[in-house]
Amino acid sequence: MTDRVTFDGPVILGAGLAGLTAALSATQGAAGKALVLSPTPLATGCSSAWAQGGMAAALSDEDAPALHAADTLAAGAGLCDPHAVELLTTEGPAAVRALAALGAPFDRQADGQFVLSLEAAHAKARVARVGGDGAGAAIMAAVIATVRATPAIKVRENARARRLLQDKTSRVVGVLAEIDGDLVEILAPAVILATGGVGGLYGITTTPAQVRGEGLGLAALAGAEIADPEFVQFHPTAIDIGKDPAPLATEALRGEGAVLRDASGRAFMADYHPARELAPRDVVARAIHAERTAGRGAFLDATAAVGEHFPHEFPAVFAACMGAGVDPRVQPIPVTPAVHYHMGGVATDLDGRTSLPGLLAAGECAATGVHGANRLASNSLLEAAVFGARAGRAARDLKMGGEPLATTRTPDLPDAALQTLRQAMSRDAGVIRDADGLARLVSVLDGLEAEHAGPGGPAPTLVAAQLIARAALARQESRGGHFRADFPETVAPHRTFLTLDASQAALRYAAE
Repeated sequence: MTDRVTFDGPVILGAGLAGLTAALSATQGAAGKALVLSPTPLATGCSSAWAQGGMAAALSDEDAPALHAADTLAAGAGLCDPHAVELLTTEGPAAVRALAALGAPFDRQADGQFVLSLEAAHAKARVARVGGDGAGAAIMAAVIATVRATPAIKVRENARARRLLQDKTSRVVGVLAEIDGDLVEILAPAVILATGGVGGLYGITTTPAQVRGEGLGLAALAGAEIADPEFVQFHPTAIDIGKDPAPLATEALRGEGAVLRDASGRAFMADYHPARELAPRDVVARAIHAERTAGRGAFLDATAAVGEHFPHEFPAVFAACMGAGVDPRVQPIPVTPAVHYHMGGVATDLDGRTSLPGLLAAGECAATGVHGANRLASNSLLEAAVFGARAGRAARDLKMGGEPLATTRTPDLPDAALQTLRQAMSRDAGVIRDADGLARLVSVLDGLEAEHAGPGGPAPTLVAAQLIARAALARQESRGGHFRADFPETVAPHRTFLTLDASQAALRYAAE
């Protein structure tokens, strides 16, 4: 028999920056409480801790939120929600300073001002960094210390959500969780999804392998509206040394002047975009993909731009390269595009509320509209901090719902099936897509569902992959992170909003 407990505060699924920021926000004020469920120990298994570049915000006298907003809108390729962008860029500087006040050791100048770096598609140097390429880990360390010191926040590690609990009105009233191997129904006034992205659904990713779209899948299975799942960002410069996940060569290297070259040493980005190495990520990713596909290879040459300063300025990149026998001080770094971020997710308003009462979402698993079709570099940690805090505040005053309906936990995909899924996603829903490949992918995913669905339905990871594939097949244009070789033109902008049932209907319509 499944145990049942009641918690009188929001239950937060995920312990990255969005989840922990939501917990801190939810516990501000009298009697506020929060319960954080993390499938892994804190600071592991989340993309936040792996972020290298930093946090983008208008922190200098030469910058302004309106300029940051303009760059975000341009990168988003016509699909950003301007209200969400305005909120992000206006509240961004205060969010960075709040993290600094918690102890995040951002790099500083002699006068105490933030050291700010230039990254691709930014008109100004506005990325606050830590130790060159260690922003995510350092920021998370400061936030985790604060969470650990907050008695009103309870953290359960080795705790994984297996189903959202709903009452007869479809309101979310809690979560069926597996904690240390035992199933527990946790009833709560609100559930906040902060489960990260979808990188682990692909064969090559820069994110932790555990990040497989489970929150997205759980929300879809509960009937929540999903937005823009087809838009997957591929970081251009994962380090191609055969590791899974692939180490990342931060975009800040190109901001410092590193050059992309083919195997002969020729710099090739001028062939693809006038901004060369600082072109938007989707452009650079497709350029590298094209060079590699043509057999010319792709390498990031930072020998002149960074050289002997590598160990101090970019220690994480330096360590990853040296561990594979590549000395980036004197050798170009082999690179390949890899899944890095998901612009789509569970559709939310500006306070994290989803289409289902009682369910909120924040961070990468949410789709606020702030990123549009292509996220601007170093806006991800900022979004997690700004919108995580707003979701925590919105959840604080919610009341308990009705009695949960009986339910069954969702299954896992066997490892062999998961590897089949990952390879199929990379092959057919990768940097360049077309109808034949996407139709083949949908067939593979539907076959996996037929073979491995259990009494609780399909695995959430499989559902997330199906949503990406179906939406990518339906969008017959190229825009941002979604490039169709058979529809290379950009047509009239429209966002995708769908539910799981509607995505199946749309697929049937597209196939007719």
